[in-house]
Amino acid sequence: MIELVCGFDEAGRGPLAGPVTAGCVILPKDFPTEILNDSKKLSEKKRIAAEKVIMERACWGLGVVDHETIDRMNILRASMYAMSIAYQMMRTKLPDWLRAQNLDFDENSLDSQISAITDGTSCPDVPCRVRCEPKADGKYCEVMAASIIAKVERDKMMVEFGKLYPEYGYAKHKGYPTAAHIAVCREIGMSPIQRKTFKF
Repeated sequence: MIELVCGFDEAGRGPLAGPVTAGCVILPKDFPTEILNDSKKLSEKKRIAAEKVIMERACWGLGVVDHETIDRMNILRASMYAMSIAYQMMRTKLPDWLRAQNLDFDENSLDSQISAITDGTSCPDVPCRVRCEPKADGKYCEVMAASIIAKVERDKMMVEFGKLYPEYGYAKHKGYPTAAHIAVCREIGMSPIQRKTFKF
């Protein structure tokens, strides 16, 4: 029976606006792990280049939870929910991906063959074994890959929101609580994607 390692990470827990995203990734044995790192330690150019390789060669999923759901659930629960969405997306792709890797597996017990690691101190509700570990995004390649997907995809979304609401500068600060972001919210009011339960 095969043993698969799955990594989880999120992006966007700290911002005052926009969604929280999560990545879920299983890497092939021959993946070029030298291109990976904690997404925060990679330049934007290297993150984008790494994400392209991850999406081409790994089995991955992305979860997105919007600002309204974050306000309703709270950010921790929303982050875990995004991970569970990402897992389901990855899991849907997994049988075909394993066949492409020429790996034998039992489709009926596939979840039991997955061992997952998530960055942080909380674990998502997913149907496989999962453990949480602080700073996992700097130690495990699968978690690094998940952090890259989550970060790159959220940044893309915030750039698009920046086009819709240019006065808020989302393309630059991605919704994080910079002085400029807080100042514009206080001056002209909150944008339509603001997390209303977050303190300014």
